[in-house]
Amino acid sequence: MAEILDGQALHEAMADHPHWSVEEGSLQRSVQAPTFLDGVNLVVQVAREAEDRDHHPDIDIRWSTVTFRCVTHSAGGVTAADVELAGVIDELVDRLTPAA
Repeated sequence: MAEILDGQALHEAMADHPHWSVEEGSLQRSVQAPTFLDGVNLVVQVAREAEDRDHHPDIDIRWSTVTFRCVTHSAGGVTAADVELAGVIDELVDRLTPAA
């Protein structure tokens, strides 16, 4: 089973991910996509990466706002896999461009 990060380890791991917060035992980031379709396309890209890693975020789409929550449910908290996935999501968000 994956090891849950303690407060200090989590703080250190998230230093490179300023757009994320720790809320209710998970990492959370909301992204304002330029359009609804851009948000859905972002979700598809994240889903592909998550599937490759066999580690899946909780995703909420509200019009053009997409919220990602990363937590290792089987471990009951945030693990290194969640921090890694947050970094992947950051990279995908950085490449987000309006749909043609």
